[in-house]
Amino acid sequence: MYAIRLHAFGPAENLVYEEVEDPEPGPGQVRLAVRAAGVHLVDTTLRAGKYAGGPIPVPDLPTIPGREVAGVVDAVGPGADPGLVGRRVVTHLGMAPGGYAELAVRDASAIHEIPEGLGYGEAVAMIGTGRTTMGILDVAEIRADDVVLVTAAAGGIGNLLVQAAARAGATVVGLAGGEEKTRRVLTLGAHHAVDYTAPGWPDEVRAILGDREVTLALDGVGGDLGRTTLELLGVGGRIVLFGWADAQGGPTALTTEDLYARGITAAVAVGPRVLKRPGGLRGLEERALAAAGSGALVPLVQSFPLKDAAAAHAALETRATTGKVVLVP
Repeated sequence: MYAIRLHAFGPAENLVYEEVEDPEPGPGQVRLAVRAAGVHLVDTTLRAGKYAGGPIPVPDLPTIPGREVAGVVDAVGPGADPGLVGRRVVTHLGMAPGGYAELAVRDASAIHEIPEGLGYGEAVAMIGTGRTTMGILDVAEIRADDVVLVTAAAGGIGNLLVQAAARAGATVVGLAGGEEKTRRVLTLGAHHAVDYTAPGWPDEVRAILGDREVTLALDGVGGDLGRTTLELLGVGGRIVLFGWADAQGGPTALTTEDLYARGITAAVAVGPRVLKRPGGLRGLEERALAAAGSGALVPLVQSFPLKDAAAAHAALETRATTGKVVLVP
């Protein structure tokens, strides 16, 4: 099979498209002929040889990156159900990478059948990014009377949060970089979209809202943008944090003084909170796939050929992508 391998930590160009041995399913495992593989921002951090936080360590080299795959079961190992062959399935590979490839193996107990009518790319978007979104929504508890501010609203998680907040009846303001992305955010159901790369964008948000204040901020960008988002939060508001972009300079900075000054609350929706979730992650995956299967959430997907994984990483790192990035063998 062909796969993307990383032999040395560094820039995106270090991702090499090459031929490797086909993996074989072990006991209780299935093998997928991959139709779509997810690219995550964490992948870019690990590619550079940096610890990304959380449970995923910097990999041993050489490695095949990627942990989200969808495809067709083409073989099963001893003890796995032969009836799974030919099924359309999606899975998160967990701690072991190997997704940027034409074939991947996973425990049969960890796969999900793809809902009828849902594409492979959309299924990949929901198995990892979608399950994270479900966890964020559980923490956020969006109400119909909320004014919700979403950072990176055209991103993989952001586009789903915009849709969910709009469906909940909230007033939604989406932040995105550039004119094209702000237009896309409006099509997702946001009532307002603001270009955060434009000077004076916080004043634009205030002008749009008038007498109203932001009651809920959903921030996965951090840095200066996250801090400004926090400062737009009204008295008694909530901010839910779910990551940050390296280019923004780390997590959103806040102190207990911030909490006391306006009576706001802050919560982190990722990391240990999700990993220690009662019942594990499978329930979130099932909910995410069901939401996409029913059309309640329609994930944005941007595809790159598998051989162009380096270009996909570069685009993701420069925030030049929209929605979930997937590789197609």
